Amino acid sequence: MAGRGKHRRPRTNPLTRGFIAAGTGGAALTLPLLGATHASAAEPQSAPAAQSVPQAAQPAKSLTYTVVKGDSLARIADRYDVSGGWKQLYKDNRTAVGDNPKLIHPGLKLTVKTTKTSAAKKTATQSSAPAKPAAKPAGGVAQATQASAKTYADNLDGWIRESLDIMAQKGIPGSYDGIYRNIMRESSGNPQAINNWDSNAVAGTPSKGLLQVIDPTFAAYHVAGTSFDPYDPVANITAACNYAADRYGSIDNVNGPY
Repeated sequence: MAGRGKHRRPRTNPLTRGFIAAGTGGAALTLPLLGATHASAAEPQSAPAAQSVPQAAQPAKSLTYTVVKGDSLARIADRYDVSGGWKQLYKDNRTAVGDNPKLIHPGLKLTVKTTKTSAAKKTATQSSAPAKPAAKPAGGVAQATQASAKTYADNLDGWIRESLDIMAQKGIPGSYDGIYRNIMRESSGNPQAINNWDSNAVAGTPSKGLLQVIDPTFAAYHVAGTSFDPYDPVANITAACNYAADRYGSIDNVNGPY
C-alpha cells in the first residue's frame, strides 16, 4: 500500500467479519507421541502374588507437531509439558520458527519433547486418521467447513489459499491472481517487510507485511478469527482484502498504491 495518503481512516464502519474455525474452535489441535512404550519386570512363577513395582521416570520423547491456527509456543509447551516451557521449545525449533517466537504459522512442523506418552499416542492416532466427511445439517445441505479442516503450506501459496477460504466464508471478494499481483508489488512476498521511509512511516504508522498495511487500517479491517499480528501472513492478506473491498470493491481492482 505504498503512496501518499493511503490507508486513510475508513469512511464507513469496517465490515464485520467473523471467521469460524470449524473443526478447531480456535483451539490448537494436539498431536501425540508415537511409539511410546514402557517396560515392566517379569513376574517369577513362584511369586504368590504380583507386587507393585514403581516404574522409572519416562525419558522425554520427541514428536513432530504441526502448527494450527490459534497455536502459540506457550500453548504447545503447556499441552505437552515440555521441560523448560516455551523457551526450550523455541530453542529446539529456532531454525524453523525464525527470529520471532510469536510468529508461527499453520502448517509449520515443530519438534516437541514430551513425557506425556499416553496423551501423545491418543493424539497421534487421531491426527493420522482420515478426516471424516462433514455431517449434513437439517435440510440436507452440507455446510462448508473445509477452510479449517484443510492444511496449508507455510509459504506464499498456502497463505493466499488460506486467506481465500476465509474470505469466501465471510463474503470478502478477491481472487488468487489479484492478491498475488498486489503482494509482489508491495512486498515481493516477504511477510516481514516494513516501509520506514514513506509518508506513513514519517507519521509513525509504517506499512507492514505482505500487503503493506498500516496499523490503523489493520485494526479497523481485521477479520475475527485471524491473528492480531499485522505481520501474520493470513491476517495481513485478509485484512487488506477486507479494506480493499470496502474502498475499491475488491483487491482485484487494485493495480497500484492503494
